[in-house]
Amino acid sequence: MGLLPVEAKVLPPPGIVNRNSVWLGFIGWTTAVLQNGLLRRPPLKAGLHRQLLYVTVGWFLGYYVTKIENYKTAKFDREMMEYIRQHPDDFPEKEKRTFAEILENFHPIR
Repeated sequence: MGLLPVEAKVLPPPGIVNRNSVWLGFIGWTTAVLQNGLLRRPPLKAGLHRQLLYVTVGWFLGYYVTKIENYKTAKFDREMMEYIRQHPDDFPEKEKRTFAEILENFHPIR
C-alpha cells in the first residue's frame, strides 16, 4: 500500500520543482557539506558523488511529502464539502451587515 492509499492516484501529480523538493534537496546538500567539514575534508570539493546522492534523496523525499500533503488537503476539502452538503442549515447565506452593526458602542473612560 505504501504511504498513500489507492484513492490518491486520482489526484494530479505535483510539479517536479516544488517547495518541499527544493528545501529538502538543499538540506541534503547542506548535510553532505557539513559532513565533509566535520571530517576535515574540503567541504565543497570532496565527495561530490555523496553531495549529489544526498540532493537526489532529499529531492525525491520532498516530492513524496508534497504528494502526501496534497492528498491530505484534498481529503480534508472533500470531507468539509460533504459536511456542508449534508448540513445546509448550519451555513446560512451571508447576511449584509454594516461595520457599525458589528462593532460595539464606544464609551470613553472618565
